[in-house]
Amino acid sequence: MRWDNLRLDEPLGTGDSDDLFSVGRPDRALPLIERGAVARTFDTPGFRGMTFYEVQAKSVVNRVPEASRMPFRWTINPYRGCQHACVYCLEGETPILMADGRTKPLAEVRTGDGIYGTVRRGGGRAYVRTSVLARWSTVKPAYRVFLEDGTKLVCSGDHRFLTEQGWRYVTGAGFGGLRRRPRLSAGDALMGTGGFAEPPKQTTAYRRGYLCGLIRGEGSTGHHAYPQLDRPADRTYLFRLPLAGPEGREGLARAADYLARVGIGCVGFSFTEETGPPEPSGRRQLTAVRTGSAEQVRTLDWLLDWPDHPPPDWHRGFLAGIFDAHGSYRDGVLRLAPADPAINGWLAFSLESLGLGLTVERLAGRACVRLHGGLGQALRFFHVTDPAITAERSIEDAPVGSDDSLRVAAVERLGLQVPMYDITTGTGDFIANGAVSHNCFARKSHSYLDLDTGADFNTRVVVKVNAPDLVRKKMASPSWQGEHIAVGMNVDCYQRAEGRYQLMPGIIRALRDAANPFSILTKGTLILRDIDLLAEAAEVTEVGLNVSAGFVDKDLWRSIEPGTPAPARRLEACAALNERGLRCGVLMGPVVPFLSDSPAQLDEAVGQVAAVGATHVSPIVLHLRPGTREWFFRWLRAQHPRLVDRYLDLYGYGAYAPKAYQNRIAGQVRELAGKYGVGRTAPGAGSRAPARRSAAPGRQVVAAPPPPESRRSPWAAQPDPSQAQEPRQQTQASPSPGRSPAVPEQLTLL
Repeated sequence: MRWDNLRLDEPLGTGDSDDLFSVGRPDRALPLIERGAVARTFDTPGFRGMTFYEVQAKSVVNRVPEASRMPFRWTINPYRGCQHACVYCLEGETPILMADGRTKPLAEVRTGDGIYGTVRRGGGRAYVRTSVLARWSTVKPAYRVFLEDGTKLVCSGDHRFLTEQGWRYVTGAGFGGLRRRPRLSAGDALMGTGGFAEPPKQTTAYRRGYLCGLIRGEGSTGHHAYPQLDRPADRTYLFRLPLAGPEGREGLARAADYLARVGIGCVGFSFTEETGPPEPSGRRQLTAVRTGSAEQVRTLDWLLDWPDHPPPDWHRGFLAGIFDAHGSYRDGVLRLAPADPAINGWLAFSLESLGLGLTVERLAGRACVRLHGGLGQALRFFHVTDPAITAERSIEDAPVGSDDSLRVAAVERLGLQVPMYDITTGTGDFIANGAVSHNCFARKSHSYLDLDTGADFNTRVVVKVNAPDLVRKKMASPSWQGEHIAVGMNVDCYQRAEGRYQLMPGIIRALRDAANPFSILTKGTLILRDIDLLAEAAEVTEVGLNVSAGFVDKDLWRSIEPGTPAPARRLEACAALNERGLRCGVLMGPVVPFLSDSPAQLDEAVGQVAAVGATHVSPIVLHLRPGTREWFFRWLRAQHPRLVDRYLDLYGYGAYAPKAYQNRIAGQVRELAGKYGVGRTAPGAGSRAPARRSAAPGRQVVAAPPPPESRRSPWAAQPDPSQAQEPRQQTQASPSPGRSPAVPEQLTLL
C-alpha cells in the first residue's frame, strides 16, 4: 500500500543527468521510487526547492483487509509526501503473537489483524488483544540480538524492546542532541513470554493423533449392534465428542475435516447426558457421531489404535485432541483431564516426549495432568500442539513478566541491509518471538502534529498523476460493490502539490458519477476549490468531511506550524462547507502540553469550533514519534527551554503522553462541546446510500471421497491436501449476500 510497488533496483547517485538523486548525498536519497518516475521542479515561489516525482501508479484505491475494525475498507492517497523511513523494524520471518493464540510471520501480518499487545496495569503491564492499524516494509541495516534461551531476533538498530528497566533501543543514538538513548546490553532481561515454538505440520501422523486424542479423551467409543427389521444385525461404531456450543465448533470442524480425509462421512446428532438430577439444569449437550460401514469401522479402528512407535507429530496431534476434548487454561494454569483416566499414561508420555514438564493431580474427583511452568510454557504447548479451539488459548489480562532465559547474551551487527517490516497497533506494541516490542507509525509526524520531519518530507513529493483515471476504472469494475472510501488517510490530499496537479477534482467526479460514498480529512483550505463538486456528490451519496485544527493561538501556530494555513482559515473552511450543507467536523490535534492545553485555551478553541457549525470535535494530544520527537525537542529547546525537563518527564522515552493526561483533555473537550452545543445546529447533507450489488457466487463444496482399501493407511490413499484435486462431485451452496459495512454518518480519520 505504501512503497512496495515503487521500487528502484539500480544504484543511487550515479551522476547521470536523469538520476533522481543528488550525487554525494545518499543520506537524502529516496530509495523506493519506481524506475519510470519523472522528476520535476518548479521555480514559482510556492514550490521553489521542491521536487515532484510523477509516477504512473498501478492502483490508487487500496483495500483494508476484511478483519479490520476500521469503519472503512478502502482508501485513496494520490500523493506520497514522505518516504516511510520506518525506525522500528523487524525481519519478515519474525513470528508475531496473534489474537487467536497462534503465530504468524511479521511479513504476513496485515492491517486489521487481531494481535496481542500490552497495557499498563498498576505497577506492571498486562497482555491484551488489539488490532493492527498499519503495516509497511523498508530496507534497513540489520542487527542480531541473541537471548540466553537461544532466541535470535533480527531487527534494525532503532528497534526497541521492553526490559525490566524500561524500553531499550538495540543501538545507542542521540535524542535530538539532548541525551544518549538507552540501549540493550548483555545481561538486560527482556519482558515477554520467551521464544515461540514452531507450529506442527498437518501430516498424517498429526491428524491421526488428533482424532485419537479427541475421541479417546471422551472415553465413550465402541461397537454396538442394532437389529433391523429387514436385514441382519447392523454393526455400528458410535462415539461422542464433548464439543457442544459455539466454542466447540472449531474442534468439530477439524474433526469432520480429518474424518472426511479418510473417507468417513459420519452422521452426527446431539443428545443430552445426565450428570445429576433429571432436571434440565443437570444435563449437558454432547455431539455424537455414528457410522455403520464396515470399511469405515475398520478405518476408525486403525485411527484409534495405539501406535507402536509414535512419531513426534502424533504426540502433537494427540495432545491437541486431548486439549480440545477436556483441556483448560485458567488463571495461568493449563490442565488436561480426559474422561478416561486410563489414557493418562499416554498423556504423560506425549508431554515428556516434547520436553514439557507435568504433575498428576486430582481435581473434582478426577485424575488430571497439570503442565509445569507459567505463561511461557503454556504458549509453548499451544504452539507445539495447535489445538483447534482458540477460545481456551486466551492470555488476556495475564501479567507481563521476565526470567533469566530472556536475558540478552549479545548484540551483533550483521553488516548488511535486510528487508524489514513494521506495524502500528492499538496498544503501541506487539509480541515478537516472545519479546514485547515497540512499534512505530506509518508517518512520523504529519497526521497529528501537522509538521514535517525534515526537508525530505517538505521537498520530495510522489505524485500519482493517473489517480483520477484509476479511480474511475475501479468504480466501473463489475467487482466493485460501492463501499465507503477514505480519501487522504495517510497524506493530506489537499497539500500544496494539489494546487498544481489538481488530482482531487477528477477523483471526486469519479466518485460522484458512481454515487460512491467517501470521506476526506485535510488541514488545507484548498478543499473549498472543490466545494461545488462536493455538494454535487453529496446529492447522490454520503460525503463526510473533517478539517484538522489543534489550537487557535496565532503565535503558537506561527512558531509550530508555519507551513500550514492559519487555524482560523481552516475553521472558516469548515464553516463554508457546513453552510453549503456538507457535514464537516474538526479533528482538534495536536493539543500541545503546557502550550495549548490550559482550560482557557481549550475553551476558546472549542468555542470557535462550535461557532463555525462543526458537526463534531475530537481532541488528539501531541504524539512524539521518532522523527517528530527529534525535530520537536530541537524546537522546544530553542523556543521554550524551561519546558524541556517537563516534556522529558511527561513523555519519557515513549511517543505518548500518559493516559491520565489524555483522558483529562478528552473529558474537558467533551464538556466544552456540550457547553457550546457542538453539532446541535450543524446542517446535514442530503444523501443516499449506494445500492448493493449482487453477491459473488457461493463456494463449491466437495463431497467426501469413497473410503480407501482396507489394510492400507487411509491418508496414504489420498493426495496431499495442498495439491489440486478434481472433485468427484459437487453441490452448489446457496449464495451468501456480500458484506458491505454501513457508511458512517460522520467519519474522523486519524
